[in-house]
Amino acid sequence: MADGRLRRIPEATVARLPVYWRALLELAEEGTPTVSSEGLAEMAGENAAKVRKDLSHLGSYGTRGAGYDVQLLTAQIGHELGLNEDWPVVIVGVGNLGRALANYRGFSSRGFRVATLVDADPAKVGQMIGGLVVSPVDDLPALVEREQLAIGLIATPASAAQGVADRLVAAGITSLLNFAPAVLTTPDHVLLRQVDLSIELQILSFYERHPLEVAMRRAKMVGDLAARPAPSF
Repeated sequence: MADGRLRRIPEATVARLPVYWRALLELAEEGTPTVSSEGLAEMAGENAAKVRKDLSHLGSYGTRGAGYDVQLLTAQIGHELGLNEDWPVVIVGVGNLGRALANYRGFSSRGFRVATLVDADPAKVGQMIGGLVVSPVDDLPALVEREQLAIGLIATPASAAQGVADRLVAAGITSLLNFAPAVLTTPDHVLLRQVDLSIELQILSFYERHPLEVAMRRAKMVGDLAARPAPSF
């Protein structure tokens, strides 16, 4: 649901909000009433100054000497992320990855409901996966309308990903999460996020081959922590 307030939150901040929210959930489950910016930063793997700046974009500045109210901040970030709404999701491609995503129960606790599964392979159509029957890809327009689908997850081979994205957009989907190792092109009004596991592994392999880079990154983090001013909250 769109927020009509004229306030722009930087993209980098948006990317960190789910990490803060997850940390706050842990604190809430432990019964912790408040958290300092330093405490939240440590849990999120960030520095306290960045946490304070990020949360200031939400209009949350904490209380001097007390920090942030855990329940209030959890609710505030959850609202900004739309986690108090129902987001019906379609997964296209029910190979190994698609099946794993369909069976993952963590989505529903975050407000994302896998509503339908789609595949182009006739041999997979009609199968029951994660409590859902796989539908043919030609049914996408009707499924989007019937289920009021909001988000499309692409878990197809790379060669099929662009065609699937085009069909999802044509059916009315405006948010896509692509797991296929392919660079996709979408219209300007479509939000596209890419999760390429092979790229993440390649980044890790770079640092495995260049341990000095890892040491420098860690030294910088230690330096940032040592140089930070005394916290006000």
